[in-house]
Amino acid sequence: MEFLKDEGGQGAAEYILLFGGVIVIAIAALLIYRQYIDSSLPISSSADAQNARNSVASNQQYSG
Repeated sequence: MEFLKDEGGQGAAEYILLFGGVIVIAIAALLIYRQYIDSSLPISSSADAQNARNSVASNQQYSG
């Protein structure tokens, strides 16, 4: 009956439950705020690349 008193794996199980709960809350928050994030941050890699090129080009004109 010694194995009934063994609590060695209890800490690991509690950590798994804790991290699982945090992950579920984070996913729920992303789903709730998904529309806000999509509408307020129009992400376009081609536009960002063009802005970077323009910035570098304008800095070269001023320094040269």
